[in-house]
Amino acid sequence: MTPAHGGERRAGRRQAADPAPDRDPTFHQLRLFLLLVQERHFGRAAARAYLTQPAFSKQIRALESRLGAVLAERGGSGRFRLTAAGRGLIPCAEAALEARARMGALRGQDLPQRIRLGVIGGEAAMPYAQSVLRVLRARHPALEAEVRGVDFVEQIEALRDGTLDAAFLRLPLPAELDWVVLAREPRVVCLPADDPLAARSAVTLADLAQHTVADVPPQVPRAWWDHWTVDPRPDGTRVRYGVTVSDIEALLFAVAHQHVIAFVPAAARTLYPRPGLTYLDVSDAPPSIAVLAWPTARQGTPLLTALRAAAAAAAAENT
Repeated sequence: MTPAHGGERRAGRRQAADPAPDRDPTFHQLRLFLLLVQERHFGRAAARAYLTQPAFSKQIRALESRLGAVLAERGGSGRFRLTAAGRGLIPCAEAALEARARMGALRGQDLPQRIRLGVIGGEAAMPYAQSVLRVLRARHPALEAEVRGVDFVEQIEALRDGTLDAAFLRLPLPAELDWVVLAREPRVVCLPADDPLAARSAVTLADLAQHTVADVPPQVPRAWWDHWTVDPRPDGTRVRYGVTVSDIEALLFAVAHQHVIAFVPAAARTLYPRPGLTYLDVSDAPPSIAVLAWPTARQGTPLLTALRAAAAAAAAENT
């Protein structure tokens, strides 16, 4: 046990010995406690909650203080042992969170009967999108989710004109949209299988400096495609563009047959295995960030409030 962990345990005991009976635990604290129970490790539970380990431990100590009981005996390297009070809290915490979810479903009975969701590329197949849809269905069983694929142009236009209520997209996005981050993953380059670099396992942006990159129609926000193509490159040089494509299938065809390359999320390796294509890691490319986005002007509606809550709950489950 390191001195930091020992101090953390002693602080936790001091706080737990001073109960605050007039303050009930928050749902957030109960959620974090159940994450700790699932992971059986402070560091892993903190990572799933997108918190630092000290911040996560502080929340658990605050929960102990509110309950007036020690829930976990801390050990070294983030490990712990549940106390009798901790074991007893598990069913209570689960019941409280389940009751809250049921109340949310009841509040959602006045929602419209359908929500229209867009997906770009293979986003609908990604685990985070599936989780959001599952949580939304569990909380609002009467709400039908209509999922529709969008191309590079439609992804913004369909939200702007109200054709879609929200969409699973990739950053960056215009300021007129708001979003919640669902996942981050590396970006890879898609090359023709006969490219001289194809035999390598990874490349840098400098290795790709002489390659022509697929372009998108002018209706697509330029900042979005410049981000994807890393234009300009770190040394200030501009990207040379080739054939224009408007969706992922056209993009992959262009790479295989029209002498261009493209940057795509790492998940494309699994989602789009195609003859004539090779995917390589790009060691110095920024990551790709998956989001659920909606028009900022409509974010206070009951429908989008329910969707945001479902997305937040799904993110807490899967991070």
